[in-house]
Amino acid sequence: MSDIARVEIGRFDYDICGEFKFFNKDADGQMRRPSVLVRLTDEDGVQGWGQAVPVPTWTYETVESVQTTLEFYLAPAVLGADPEGIEDVHRRMERVIRPGYTTGQPLAKAAIDLACYDLAGKQQDERTVNLLGGTRVESLQLNWTIASHDMAVVEQELERGKARGYTNFTVKLGSPQTPEYDLELVRKVKDFAPEGFLWADANTGYDLDTVLEILPKLADAGLEVLESPLPPTNIRGYQRLKRTNAVPIVMDEGMIAPEVVAEYISLDVFDGIAMKPARCAGLYPSQKIISLLQENGLMVLGSGLSDPDISLAAAVHLYAWAGLQKPCALNGPQFLCNTLTTDNFIPKSDRVFLPAGPGLGLRLDSHADACLKIVAQS
Repeated sequence: MSDIARVEIGRFDYDICGEFKFFNKDADGQMRRPSVLVRLTDEDGVQGWGQAVPVPTWTYETVESVQTTLEFYLAPAVLGADPEGIEDVHRRMERVIRPGYTTGQPLAKAAIDLACYDLAGKQQDERTVNLLGGTRVESLQLNWTIASHDMAVVEQELERGKARGYTNFTVKLGSPQTPEYDLELVRKVKDFAPEGFLWADANTGYDLDTVLEILPKLADAGLEVLESPLPPTNIRGYQRLKRTNAVPIVMDEGMIAPEVVAEYISLDVFDGIAMKPARCAGLYPSQKIISLLQENGLMVLGSGLSDPDISLAAAVHLYAWAGLQKPCALNGPQFLCNTLTTDNFIPKSDRVFLPAGPGLGLRLDSHADACLKIVAQS
């Protein structure tokens, strides 16, 4: 196959619609979701796109750190690599940005990983899902996300989700909300959609005593899974929560590298993981993590980082390969007002379908081209 001959990067920010407590307003009063685009071009002129999706309130990587990591470290490292040789691509990236406790700069690495899958798929005229091993499903059901500390807004969002055809919901718990508000929130959503799948994400916002007290109440209120109630370093706390058997406990933050996941499985820490390939350095490590979970009979939930366009398409390919049946918390289409694609890649009601084209299957418009600059070239 033709090797990588040019690497380009560029920043593109998406406008945010609605209320989402993890995004801050800019000086003009608008909330935006930053991203960094990567385009790889091979020696024959074939191009593949990737995307990093930093949010400092969720991850330690900022849009600026992603840009400099890509420009000065990762882009030169992958120049001349075969995009089909994804294991070698990750070795190259690991040599220049080493891991600490876990993968170093995983969001920046995810952009390169996604672009390699897109480029390799186009070189072979194959969809990314086929490069992963084949599809088990062609579409995924989605959750509607409720992320407000104002109950009046919650009621509006429930109705808005229902009007869009959604019947399953994810709620955000923890600061700045009180435990009392969180319990009221879970009850309200369950009353609104009693037959729907109800998943709560605390984004490490509780301490152990608080979550031990509220967990049985959340179970009684109809909660079906609780994600990331504690920081990932609180291993003994997670073991105690899991032993309660009140609600399945899944992790997210910190579960980035396959070797870390293997250790946590051996420690009997969780019932599963809410996967986010954008945070796990891309599709290659994420596929390994999902395989570990499925081999051990643990839960795999499909989630994301309010992924736009390219990152969203990559997650859909991964979860289609994994054959996920439970609704996925891929809320980029809910919160992002604009798109870079010309493919109308949006959910139909509460289902998102695999793109049909080679690679990730998206065609990007001129706004994507306009933000790029060359950072490495042979």
